[in-house]
Parts: sequence; C-alpha cells; structure tokens
Amino acid sequence: MALAGQPLRIRSVPAGTLSSPAGFPMSFRTRLTSFFVLIVVIPMLAVGFLVFRLISDSQQGKADARVSGVATEAASVYRSESAAATADARSVVRALAQSSGQIAVRASSLAAQSGLARVTVQVGRRTVADVGVHTAVAPGAALAQVPGLGRMTVTASELTAGEYARELAGPGVAVVVREGATTLGSAPGRLGSGALPSRGTVRLHRVSYRAFTLGRLAGFGKPVTVTVLSTLPGTTSGSETGSRVLAAGFIVAVLLLAMAFAVMASRGLQGQVSRFLQAAKRLAGGDFSSPIKTEGRDEFAALGEEFNNMSSQLERRLEELSEERVRLRAAVQRIGQTFASNLDRPALLELALKTAVDAVQAACGRLSTREPESAKLTEVGREGSLDGLEEAILKAEGEAMASGETAHASTGEIHILTVPLGPPEPGTRVHGLITVVRQERAFSEDDLAVLRSLAGQAALAMENVDLHVQVSRQAVTDELTGLSNHRRFQELLALEMEQVRRYHYPVGLIMLDIDNFKSVNDTYGHQQGDVVLRRVARVLADTSREVDYPARYGGEELALILPHTDMPGSYAIAERIRSAIESMRISRVDQDGVLRVTASLGVAASTDGSKEDLIAEADSALYDAKRQGKNRTVKGGVQAANVSGGG
Repeated sequence: MALAGQPLRIRSVPAGTLSSPAGFPMSFRTRLTSFFVLIVVIPMLAVGFLVFRLISDSQQGKADARVSGVATEAASVYRSESAAATADARSVVRALAQSSGQIAVRASSLAAQSGLARVTVQVGRRTVADVGVHTAVAPGAALAQVPGLGRMTVTASELTAGEYARELAGPGVAVVVREGATTLGSAPGRLGSGALPSRGTVRLHRVSYRAFTLGRLAGFGKPVTVTVLSTLPGTTSGSETGSRVLAAGFIVAVLLLAMAFAVMASRGLQGQVSRFLQAAKRLAGGDFSSPIKTEGRDEFAALGEEFNNMSSQLERRLEELSEERVRLRAAVQRIGQTFASNLDRPALLELALKTAVDAVQAACGRLSTREPESAKLTEVGREGSLDGLEEAILKAEGEAMASGETAHASTGEIHILTVPLGPPEPGTRVHGLITVVRQERAFSEDDLAVLRSLAGQAALAMENVDLHVQVSRQAVTDELTGLSNHRRFQELLALEMEQVRRYHYPVGLIMLDIDNFKSVNDTYGHQQGDVVLRRVARVLADTSREVDYPARYGGEELALILPHTDMPGSYAIAERIRSAIESMRISRVDQDGVLRVTASLGVAASTDGSKEDLIAEADSALYDAKRQGKNRTVKGGVQAANVSGGG
C-alpha cells in the first residue's frame, strides 16, 4: 500500500508471466480463475446486489406506503372518536349538573347507559368519579360551572385501546397502543411488549414489520402513542418473489459456470475469455445492445447463451423499473390534480410537501407560504431534519423569491432545490416555496419538471381554497357592518332553538334599533348614516361574548343571540350595550364636530317554543322601548316598569 504523500510504484510484468505474491509463476488455471473472478464474479455480484436492492426497496416502499396510509387512517379515527367522546362528555356534564345525589353513582349510571368505556369527573382539581376501564382512549372533555360545586370537568371515552387497535388492524397490519411505557392494547394481542421504533423496521416474534408511530395523542393521563406495523412478507407480490428467485438462479448459475471454466480452460481459450471480459464490462456499464457471439456447441457457447439470457433478463427488469418510475410520476401528477378539490388548506399544504419529498426521493424538505398582504414567508410544514442547512436553504429560497424561478444550492454532497408555488404573473410576488434536500445525487431535469407540475397544482388549489373561503364569508356576512346577515341570523337562531328544545337550556335574544336614525341620514347624509351604523355594530360585537352571535337584522336594526343565557343575564348584557352606545362620540364626515346616538333595545328569553315566538317577543319589547321614550331597554312579556335608560 502506498503511503500518503508517496508515489505509487508499478512494476511491469511480461504477458503470460504473472506471478503470485510469493514470486512463483502463476498457472494458467489460476490466472483464468482470477480473470473470471475479476470480470464475471464481481460484476455479477454487483448487478445481483443492485437487482436485489431494487426489489427490496420496492417492497419496503410499498410497506411504508401501506403503514403510512393506515397511520393516517388511525389519526383520523382517533380524532373522530375523540370528537364523539367530547359530545358524550357534554351530555354527561349536563346530566350531572341537572341531577342530585352522589356524583360517582350518577356518573357510573350514565356511563353504563351511554355505553362509554370510561368516564372521569373532576370538581375543581379533585377527581370525584372514575368509572370504566383504564385502557380507554380517544377521550373528549367538557366543563361547566355547577351551582354549589363550582367548575366541573367531565372526560369521557367511547372505546378501549384494544377495540381501537382491532378496528384498524387487518391482514398484514398490526396496531399497538401505548401510554408511556405501558401497553394499553394491541391487535393481535401478542404484540403488547417490546421496544418499537417511531419509524423503521422491527422484528417481533420472528416477523419483520415496517413501523410508523403517531405520538402525543390525547389521553386520560400521559399522551397516547399509536404504532402501526405492516408485515414485510405481506407486501411482497408474487412477481417480486419470482424476480428474486430468477435473479438468484442466474447469478448462481453464472458463478458456477465461471469457476468451472476457470479450472478446465486452457491457454487457447484466452481469446474467448477476452470476449467475455469485454461483454461483462459493457454489461457493468449498462450497455445491453451487444450480445456475445457464440460459436460451436461447446461449454463456452452455452455460457455465452446463458450470459446473453441473463443480460436480456436484466435489461427487461431495468425497463420494468423505469416504467414503474414513470407510473409513479404519473400518479404524483394525478395527486397534484386532485388538490383543486381539497378545501382544507393545512392538509393541502402537508400533502403537497410530502408528495414533493417522495416524488424526488428527497431526504427532507419544507414548505413556506405568504399570507395575503404579507411581505414575509412563513414556514407551514417540514419533513425530516434541516439542521445545519438553514443558510444554504435561505440562499436558494432568496434566489427563488427574487427571480420567481427555480433555484439550486449545494453544500458538499447536499443538493437543495427550491420551486415557487406556481409561476407568478408579471408584477406579482411569489406566494410560496417548496424546498427539497437530497444527498449525493443532484436533481435532474425530470425531477425539476415533476416539482414544477406539483407546485403549479398546489398553487391553483390554494387559490381555490382562498376563493371558497371568501365566497363563503360573503354569503353569510353583511357587507357594511361585518356582522352576520339576516339569512345567517335566521340559520343560527334556528340551530340554537333546536338545541334549546333538545336540552332545555335558556337562550336570550336582544333586538336593537338606533334611535332617530332617519334624521341622521336626512341631516348629515347617508355616508354619515353608514358610519353610525358601523360604529354601533362594532360596539355590539365588542360588548358581546365569544359565544354570542351578533347580526344585522335589517336597516338600522341589529340583533344578538345569547346561548345559555336567561332573562336577567340577557337584560344585563343589553344594558351594557345601551350604555356603551350612549357614551360613544362619532366624528362627523364633514369634520365639523361629533355626533351622539342612542339605541332602544328589546330583550326576550326562552327555554322552549319557536324561533318566531322569540323574535316576536323581542321585537315587541323593542317597540315598547321606542314608545316609552327611546334610549332604554325593555324586557319582553313584562310591563313598562321593567325598563331602564333615559328618554
């Protein structure tokens, strides 16, 4: 071995006199064996390794896709079950708040009646009831202020970890649910112990799995982790198994023939050996266009035929792999086309990033978007670790932002590619960037074309989402005040009254009318009237609670729906609104002083009845307030004594 910094010395040896390390002349048999080892055995092992690696990667990729799909389904099922459990918890907390007796006994009865797996009740920070099994998962919580007890929190769950695992498990798929180091349930049950990776290959009970772990899901105590396992043998198709056997058979056959000919051949066969050497070099370089010419019917002719057959098989296999990659890229483009039908912006961006990383076999990546009217891009998604690459990534993203075109950057063997989300129109700014990172292999034009197509589809889908949100908001919002419009008010009140009839809790309604609004329009103009209406609407929105629904009922008349609010509570809120309006000072549009306005309010409340009755009662109270001198609040269904405010 040459030492560092010293030249390598090479000694010439005449042809046919190659010597062994000990200095003795090497026999032809040994030389022929050595030649076959160099030009046949090693290349064949390399090609075999490549074929097996490609088959293995294909198998593992299918397993990963399978386990990722089940993991996505697992997360969706968990969220769905948790949402259903939240509704159950609300029902339980309402029942407990309205009942008397021991809470633990009542909670146990409610859990049995509702078929709940587990129910816990806390009053303040003290747990007063915990019924059901401790392997319950996907909990939902609800809280309420209970007179005499204070703050009550109810946590409920509809299913156990075992039921959840069995719902997701299937042929070739296993599921393990854990809380910390404790296994809550698994399907099949024998997988309940042993360390599980967050992602990767694990062998349990002599079976190899590809694992994917969902972490930090909501639980009763510690966060719950769900590990989805997909068996590798279950994802291997018959064609892949046959390809493995065929490749192994050809490799073994060629190796055996090579060794046999190395022992039996003579010096006169060196010409044919040379032809095999050249053919092997072409094969190692990927050239399948020149088969070996065979002459006669001896062993070398048979070896040449087998060599050509092997070359044909490898060529067909590589063509199949190339076609598979073309199909994969076509599938990616189809996925991109489906973005236009997706109205969930976060899910859309997450899907776009994952698809981009998978499409070009990148190690990691991130997606950044710019909100409307914002000058700064914000990272909204990340795949893998970008540690140590921030500077190079920022450089590539800066170039893409400045030019609106694709940008490249590299550091050592790390290659970075940044693609804008859709080609910007002239004079517009880039709306977002997809950045992917890959080691060793630079990105090709094919990779660039796929990412551009994907980014364009993602940008179109984002525009569709924004347009949908804008149209939906406009359909239910009053343009002048920004409050819900009359149609939305009717929908919200109808939904609230349905809940009132079902659960018998109170709902309040305030009808508000601006006093002498017509004189404002007549005296100062409709522009001033619009300013007054907007300011009053803002007071209504700012003074109401987060659970309330302010709306423009029509003209200068506004309304406020008050869920879970009885008549005294509704009246107090109405008085607060009236006082806030009375204290306002509104600048005149002609800059000549300020205006003061007042409002009359009618209040109604109900625990049953119809939407129309509630509106009629509040409206009648409003007109009573008008008749009694304005700038006052009147309760519906009561006499003039129940009023407040000045004339």
